[in-house]
Amino acid sequence: MSKMFSPQRRPKDLDTAIVYRREDEFCGWPHTSGFWEAADGTLIANFIAIKVRYTSGDAISHDVLGEGGGGASKLVTVRSKDRGKTWDGANPQLNMFGSDRAPAEGTPPTLAKWGPIDYLDRNVLVANGSTEFGKPEARSYVRISKDGARSWTPSVPLPMDNLYSLSAINSSLVRPDGRCLLFMFESSKDGWNRRPLVYGSLPGGTEFHFMSYITKQHDPWGQADAEYDSSFRFGGHRWFYPRGYLLPNGRILCVLRSQRDPRGVMWTEVYASDDGGQTWGFLSRVNDFGSPGSLVQLDDGRLVMVYGQRLKPSGIWAQVSEDGGKSWGSELVIRDDGGSWDLGYPNAWNAGGGKVGVLYYFNSKDDKVQANGGVRHIARSIFSVD
Repeated sequence: MSKMFSPQRRPKDLDTAIVYRREDEFCGWPHTSGFWEAADGTLIANFIAIKVRYTSGDAISHDVLGEGGGGASKLVTVRSKDRGKTWDGANPQLNMFGSDRAPAEGTPPTLAKWGPIDYLDRNVLVANGSTEFGKPEARSYVRISKDGARSWTPSVPLPMDNLYSLSAINSSLVRPDGRCLLFMFESSKDGWNRRPLVYGSLPGGTEFHFMSYITKQHDPWGQADAEYDSSFRFGGHRWFYPRGYLLPNGRILCVLRSQRDPRGVMWTEVYASDDGGQTWGFLSRVNDFGSPGSLVQLDDGRLVMVYGQRLKPSGIWAQVSEDGGKSWGSELVIRDDGGSWDLGYPNAWNAGGGKVGVLYYFNSKDDKVQANGGVRHIARSIFSVD
């Protein structure tokens, strides 16, 4: 029998701790907010914190918060200097990019003023985000740090290159030749067809342009097709949230989220490129349920995918691949004490010694506060897969 269908198991040497929690804030979405490792090994993680009152689940609905129905929001940055064991959540940095959330009118269309940019320098970090994320009117931008996230350039708009829209999720990688690849997606005119794609930097590092699509234009299987009477947040989309990973053998993997309902009916897929991101092919479906996934490679070459499981029992789960992502083993239940579907969005890293670290947002079924689950906070877990 394939290891994929072996019984679920618990991790060894599991250690879990709260990174950041405030009783009047909704904290979430670290997977799409930015995660980096600087040259000195410092881990840097962003997430969004929104002022809320936990009066009911409806009061903290993503549609309400996403359309400005919550209180003031802020970008919170936490750092760890010990491979994720401890974080400075008690005294984090707020609004790391300053007041610059998107390009101002008249912003230069390139980063030429700050070039040349050497993306092979491990203190050069890339952030890219969007206005109107995931909508047909979405536009994306990029900003660069050349000093390990101590300072950043202003946001610079990315060229549309005749795309209809462009949404970014802070996903990039650097090829051995120094070309930086940005992983984003296009939404169709009606907003219901999302197509992941890649932009690449030009020599000098100050401009980016379209390189390739990762998937077909439309899903021939219609895995997410339906008549959705909802916002784009709560509808079905076959492919989005592309995140790229470069393996030591030169293969690039792209992890994608697919969903019929973001409250649980969603899964994680992997596509692969052996020509630097020029062409792509389907490699595997990781799981039955759970996404978005964050991938990390252990020192022995195995891949570990960590993801939020929003169906009950809700929590944080993982799977291991011993063949480069072609197949996946039994499910590893890191925790299943979630109070509702509203959790996940992990960022994982190699914690050393055969262990994986992961940072995510969470709500507990045992929380004294309950509003469709407990207070949304940021937590981290470190575990062994053996």
